Amino acid sequence: MSIPQERRLVTAIPGPKSQELLARKQAAVPPGIGTTLPVFVTRAGGGVVEDADGNSLIDFGSGIAVTSVGNAAPRVVERVSKQVADFTHTCFMVTPYESYVEVCEKLNQITPGEHDKRTFLVNSGAEAVENAIKVARHATGRQAVVVFDHGYHGRTLLTMTLTAKNMPYKQGFGPYAPEVYRVPLAYPFRWPGENPADEAYAQAVDMIEKQVGARNVAAVVIEPIAGEGGFIEPAKGFLPRIAEYCRANGIVFVADEVQTGFARTGDMFACEDEGVVPDIICTAKGIAGGLPLAGVTGRAELMDKVHVGGLGGTYGGNPLACEAALAVLETIEQDDLVAKARRIGEVMLPRLRALQERFPIIGDVRGRGAMIAIELVEPGTKNPNPAAVQEIVKRCHAEGLIILTAGTYGNVLRFLPPLVMPEHLLEEGLGILEKAFS
Repeated sequence: MSIPQERRLVTAIPGPKSQELLARKQAAVPPGIGTTLPVFVTRAGGGVVEDADGNSLIDFGSGIAVTSVGNAAPRVVERVSKQVADFTHTCFMVTPYESYVEVCEKLNQITPGEHDKRTFLVNSGAEAVENAIKVARHATGRQAVVVFDHGYHGRTLLTMTLTAKNMPYKQGFGPYAPEVYRVPLAYPFRWPGENPADEAYAQAVDMIEKQVGARNVAAVVIEPIAGEGGFIEPAKGFLPRIAEYCRANGIVFVADEVQTGFARTGDMFACEDEGVVPDIICTAKGIAGGLPLAGVTGRAELMDKVHVGGLGGTYGGNPLACEAALAVLETIEQDDLVAKARRIGEVMLPRLRALQERFPIIGDVRGRGAMIAIELVEPGTKNPNPAAVQEIVKRCHAEGLIILTAGTYGNVLRFLPPLVMPEHLLEEGLGILEKAFS
């Protein structure tokens, strides 16, 4: 890899050039587009990001779980460079090309379940979720959609409606889409009872039966691990029971694997951990090494019901993004990134649990593979502590470690290192985090 795999600070963070660019951003871009860390990137790869001032930062964010194979990954660069010289766009709905078909074939093959599948490609996670609901409604003739507390599904009108958290995603943007119903999630750290899987399932089903009627539900949409909600892994048994309920009632079970897919959790897809087979699976983020692409993969009998022209979009399955996706899938397989994700979890979780024993501000440590989080609380309680999260983030950023936040209550630190991150950088990043807590 051409970019040195080291943390290097030559200015304060952000440095003078980044500050200059930030002033330009503020004059040209509306403030609604927030920025976690205003260092302007010039190069990135492996486990580091270089900025305009020559600083090299350790990347625990991967562009929100996108650059799992690393930034400017060699196979991605090679395939995209060749494609950009051949053609950049024809629109698959006008004159098709092989790479789109090949990506769809791969997704049909690697997603959970042995059944006959179909895939089509769109541009973003939100678009994938929205299209999954279109398919489910068309195939079932029903309208209602059931989602869960702490869920996040996107920023379009429908997916913003599906999303649980008001601020910043929904505030002032209503009215929202109709026929969306929210039920409890089995959130182990915050569930008030003794048995979150059984109790949350019973409550969810009771609400569906009473408020909606199972025969009116087209789809249940769930993230196997809630992402923006705080990397909440539902209590074991909850997900399979929800899937079984859907099967028994003719409801389409949609897994939103936008953030969890493509080896991130130490399985190719997070559903595999409990053997859950979705009717439709939505993928994006880690699929194409940073190029905009998303997939909707579902049972053939559902997908084939939609009339010709009912699905599509001008840019969906752009040829550059398709080549990038094929390179990403090859990299995951050839470099065994599923195992590397598990290794990241093996390194991080014990270090973070040791930190939890030292600092009562850490209420919970959770996650799988390279999708890890810690939830901060007021010591001795479960009261969320978002102020502490902001302080830790500030200290980490100043030391050249990029980390992200999450959580319904804004009190979760989430870690999404590239799966190709060298272990010495992972250890160094954890050291910076420990120092921030100290």
